[in-house]
Amino acid sequence: MKRTLKLSLLAPALLVGGFALGSLTPHAQTAPQKIAFVDVSQVLKAHPDNAAVVALKAKADAELKPLSDQIQALQAQGSKISAADKDKLAQLSATISSKAKDYDNQIQVKVKPITEAVDTAVSTAAKANGVAVVMDAATAQGLVVFADPSTDLTDAVKTIVAKK
Repeated sequence: MKRTLKLSLLAPALLVGGFALGSLTPHAQTAPQKIAFVDVSQVLKAHPDNAAVVALKAKADAELKPLSDQIQALQAQGSKISAADKDKLAQLSATISSKAKDYDNQIQVKVKPITEAVDTAVSTAAKANGVAVVMDAATAQGLVVFADPSTDLTDAVKTIVAKK
């Protein structure tokens, strides 16, 4: 009876020990993933259609700046502003808001195909270079202390974008 008691206490200990030793065996490891960087702002600037976006932004700034200056001048009056100037301020604010929204919509229409083309170009360059992960170089600053210059795909992506 003493022997069965010892074996019944020893069996769980051996079982747990067997699992513990089994967990120390090496497991299949995945191959390291290649990471690359792209300066997306440079690629966006290099896109052939970016000139239209820049021109539209300049037109918006030229039209909205005088309105903004008038609003600031009226707001500078503070509590001494007259009723007529308050009405003018409200009208100017509504006008600038409406025009800014309109320009934002026009810009978004022009930017969307550019960003889609850049995304496609990044994907194409990454696949061609065997890259698993691509990070925006501007976003990675501060996170990445060192990166081999050969991991920069910016020029490859610019080349792809320029062909389209």
